[in-house]
Amino acid sequence: MQVTVHEAKTQLSKLIEAALAGEEVVIARGKQPVVKLVPIQRATFRIGILRGQLTGPGPDWFEPMPEDELALWEGGP
Repeated sequence: MQVTVHEAKTQLSKLIEAALAGEEVVIARGKQPVVKLVPIQRATFRIGILRGQLTGPGPDWFEPMPEDELALWEGGP
């Protein structure tokens, strides 16, 4: 469906519903298409996606760092 900018201003809610339903909505200036109205694709996020796939001991965050690594963090050679 192609509508003019004026029509888009007056029928925005209907155009949004049409785009959400999968219809291609193009807004034109005169007869020149300038914008396509499309729904935003939401990314799915799952917590625990690697559960059971990681093995071995994790890092020990409370152990001191080796001197060479510590020097790199502190801007040393």
